Amino acid sequence: MSAPPIELARPVGRRVRSVPIRPPRDALLRAASPLVILLVWQLAGSTGLLPERLLAAPSTIAATAYDLLRDGTLTQALGVSLRRAALGFALGAAAGIGLALAAGLSRLGDHAVDPPMQMLRALPLFGLIPLFILWFGIGETPKIALVAFGVAFPLYLNTHAGIRGVDSKLAELGRVLRLSRPALVRHIVLPGALPQTLVGLRQSLGVAWLALIVAEQINADAGLGFMINDAREFLRTDVVVVGLVTYALLGLLTDAVVRLLERRALAWRRDFLG
Repeated sequence: MSAPPIELARPVGRRVRSVPIRPPRDALLRAASPLVILLVWQLAGSTGLLPERLLAAPSTIAATAYDLLRDGTLTQALGVSLRRAALGFALGAAAGIGLALAAGLSRLGDHAVDPPMQMLRALPLFGLIPLFILWFGIGETPKIALVAFGVAFPLYLNTHAGIRGVDSKLAELGRVLRLSRPALVRHIVLPGALPQTLVGLRQSLGVAWLALIVAEQINADAGLGFMINDAREFLRTDVVVVGLVTYALLGLLTDAVVRLLERRALAWRRDFLG
């Protein structure tokens, strides 16, 4: 007779979670359509069906990207753009979150801050470029200001909504525990608003790169936008696509960083929801 199967002991008091594993076939199916698009694009470019003056072939774009990396043109432009984006994002994030705290934590602040913010966010971002040039000149300041202006509103709206959306029962619990107002804000209001703030952070990063694309093509002498604008003058569609792909990769990278931060900062929520 065969021996009965041995059951492995399970740790007491801990629930074993099953992690769904996506089959490799699904990943291949998802990658199929982009690969087909690249193949058709390459064939159209190689056969002359798609003229290079309209859109270069993927192989040409890859070779151009390698050349731009090797001679330092792309890395230098990338460094300038990253500096502008970082400065604009820091200023816009500080303004957006600061104003959201002022409006969300005080009724008087809400009446004073929210109406002008709602009016300003309705303004077309790129329509402010001529005014920013008149105010700040044609140097770095209007480019950074345009990025900051675009970044501030998604963070303000989401942080403000997150603060106002904190469960009132949690506030009552804080009063029962006799928490002071600063302690109530620190331990209950801000953690409760954090998920919505992180959503605004992801949105604001996307807006930052969109604003930078336009800002760098106006009176710029360096950066990815300048590289794209200069390539347009010489009908270098391969360089234009390299610049646009670089912007897209930067956007995906920053979004991935925020998602990683979100998983770490909101680990308690996964355990709470099971």
